[in-house]
Amino acid sequence: MTLETPILSESGLQRINPMLLNYDPRTCLPSAEDLPDSDDTPVDNELQNDLPNLLKAILAAIWSERNDWFFGVDMGIYYDPNQPAIVPDGFLSLGVPRIIDENLRLSYVLWEERQIPTLVLEVVSQTRRGEYTRKKAFYAEIGILYYVIYNPLRRRKPRLESYYLEAGQYHVLEGEPVWLPAIGLGIGRETGIYQGVEREWLYWYDHQGHRYPTPEERAEQAERRAERLAEQLRRLGVDPDAL
Repeated sequence: MTLETPILSESGLQRINPMLLNYDPRTCLPSAEDLPDSDDTPVDNELQNDLPNLLKAILAAIWSERNDWFFGVDMGIYYDPNQPAIVPDGFLSLGVPRIIDENLRLSYVLWEERQIPTLVLEVVSQTRRGEYTRKKAFYAEIGILYYVIYNPLRRRKPRLESYYLEAGQYHVLEGEPVWLPAIGLGIGRETGIYQGVEREWLYWYDHQGHRYPTPEERAEQAERRAERLAEQLRRLGVDPDAL
């Protein structure tokens, strides 16, 4: 969502203090419980929530056996105890527990997690929020490896732009779906149905460029397989309902 500052000063962007990533719980740094969990700024486009929530739901299905990842939606990322959180529309962090306890995460605090997110997603809304300027510069500064911008408004910009961080600068990743080696997934667009809405959505893809199904599509596939099996049993004279 919004990027609350000041993150810019006369000397340029503030850098993360490396000591914050070596957090000692005995110090007086605030914990997630002490910090706001968002910036309380309402979205001005449903897609800002729906798009990252779909990506999160697909990950939960394809990585169901893994517990070393976390996908945050409209959640504050705290990078400095003296600064407000940054709140992207979505972000993926690898190498952290997916679930920390039954109360789940309130926010993502770098000096507790000790892991910078691998990917950040921003969805361009009616109100420009610096997705192509200050946010892009800030995400590069704190070391976000992949930065993805989805622009559904067609304002003289590509619908989907993906960037890779190298030598402190973002470089455009060509092609679509674009492969993200550090994550082991591709990301791209395709028309589909999610929560009853047919439109262009963002999806994860495998290395061959095949789209991973949504949870709803998986359920439909399982239902069709069950129907085919039941029909085969009937042809053999077996009543599947009696089994």
